[in-house]
Amino acid sequence: MKSKRLFLVAGYSAQNKVDAALIYMVKSLSDLGDVILVMDSDVPKSELDKISNYVIYSDAVRHFEYDFGSYKRAYVYAKGNGLLNNYEYLYIINDSVYGPVHPLDISLNKMESFGTDSFGLVYNPHKKNPHIQSWFIGFKPSIFLSDWFNEFMVSITRQPSKGVITYVYEQGLSKLIREHNGTIQCIYSAPGRSVYNDIKKLYDAGMPFIKKVAFTRHGGALGSQLCYVLNKTDPITKNAITSAAKETFGERYINWLLTRNPVKIFLRNAKYFIHKIFTEGL
Repeated sequence: MKSKRLFLVAGYSAQNKVDAALIYMVKSLSDLGDVILVMDSDVPKSELDKISNYVIYSDAVRHFEYDFGSYKRAYVYAKGNGLLNNYEYLYIINDSVYGPVHPLDISLNKMESFGTDSFGLVYNPHKKNPHIQSWFIGFKPSIFLSDWFNEFMVSITRQPSKGVITYVYEQGLSKLIREHNGTIQCIYSAPGRSVYNDIKKLYDAGMPFIKKVAFTRHGGALGSQLCYVLNKTDPITKNAITSAAKETFGERYINWLLTRNPVKIFLRNAKYFIHKIFTEGL
């Protein structure tokens, strides 16, 4: 009998560490399927050992191909070891998010119930290139066992900028699915940068992850929304996210960002509002 899910997880750490949030994510995924983790960082074995009980394979070396380069390496390992035929669903997921902050099985079951060839958490209804956001995409065998998908994955290479990666690989993947008569559906639609900004709204709608970029956007004006979500999660989840955020962004900054002081919250929101007026106008 086939196993249900294989998760190809792309990670990155400027500190060359496996932090508490990544451990929590990988462990959560391992409860729902098999996990392969590849990081675009020179992470030592002593750090990878932290997640050894939750993965079937892990590797970490700086390759400068971002998340798609890690997806490629994880896919090549799975294909080369004859694993792909063992699964009903293949997922590519990266750690540009914290979570899950809701039970992940609910979202997985919902996506898989769509019956489409490909599915994801968030759809970006881009005017020219609408696409599934590539930090969480699932595929049925009609996609991940196809020759064209294999050609796409193994051809991933280093690109000159993140913008080119988005256009060629993230937007390009959804385009290829459609060109090969594949069907697509997502749970959420988030135009522009709303996936970063509408944290509270998406959480209340059941979104199981928070984008890490939200911790640094708008001069800290999203702090109140972040506090709202974190205070609704269980202590294990909250501690994993906050401790990892402190390692990444600095403890002093995170303590400031997640303050409950109404005066500080008002001042930073006012500062961002004034900045927005002068840079964008009313």
